[in-house]
Amino acid sequence: MPKVAYHLTYPERRTTSVVFASPHSGREYPWTFLRRTTLNEHSVRSSEDAFVDQLFESVPEVGAPFIKAGAPRAYVDLNRSEDELDPALIEGVSKVGHNPRVASGLGVIPRVVANGQAIYSGKLSMAEAKRRIDTYWRPYHTALAGQLDQAFEMFGQAILVDCHSMPHEAMDAVARRGVRRPEVVLGDRFGAAASSDIVDRIEAAFQRTGLVVTRNTPFAGAYITQAYGRPTRGRHAIQIEIDRALYMNEGLIRPNGNFEAFRTLLRGVIREIADIGRPLARPLAAE
Repeated sequence: MPKVAYHLTYPERRTTSVVFASPHSGREYPWTFLRRTTLNEHSVRSSEDAFVDQLFESVPEVGAPFIKAGAPRAYVDLNRSEDELDPALIEGVSKVGHNPRVASGLGVIPRVVANGQAIYSGKLSMAEAKRRIDTYWRPYHTALAGQLDQAFEMFGQAILVDCHSMPHEAMDAVARRGVRRPEVVLGDRFGAAASSDIVDRIEAAFQRTGLVVTRNTPFAGAYITQAYGRPTRGRHAIQIEIDRALYMNEGLIRPNGNFEAFRTLLRGVIREIADIGRPLARPLAAE
């Protein structure tokens, strides 16, 4: 079993209402899981947001907390609702309505990894599914909700920045000839999860580095942005998807030669995003 449900890195002094999170960068695969899966250790990592936690490791330096998954996505998906159970994988689950994520095998306990590769040859018991949810899913979300509540209490608002990576080929369908393909996708569920002003400022922070940014296509945000984004209540959630080809060799699942340069570039972006959540300085009284 993965040793912990999450890792929380806290700044020496909290100075911003922004909370950064990485729910898909977990890479501790239990041997019991690897023994059960039909995939090799390389293939099973294909849906992992590899190295995203390392790209954002400077977050505490800018006065914000950073929470990242302990368990890998192929084991339990923290960006799904706990009731998104797949009847094709888990014994005793009845099919209720149509959920496209579950139907495609990407429920809270995934049935497939990238390119639709099946993880198991048979079904899992309901007890196993519940154990993973109780041990990893619930503690992660309890901790995440706690950080957002604390941000709201301290600053009067909470801004969740949910950090992900996407396969380079994910943008093939939206890339246009003669135009640079998008490298970053911001998802705010088409305005339902965050105020436009906050998303505008995050977009500008990426654009100032020369990166090409688009919104909501093809990733508008999944469970986390939907569950935590309540902009009318001062709670905002934005999903960030970064093209993996910018910093890693996707085939080998290794950092590429641009990794350190890209991480340095992101340090500036992270600082600008943190600045969005800093309270404005009070004006000095006139003499």
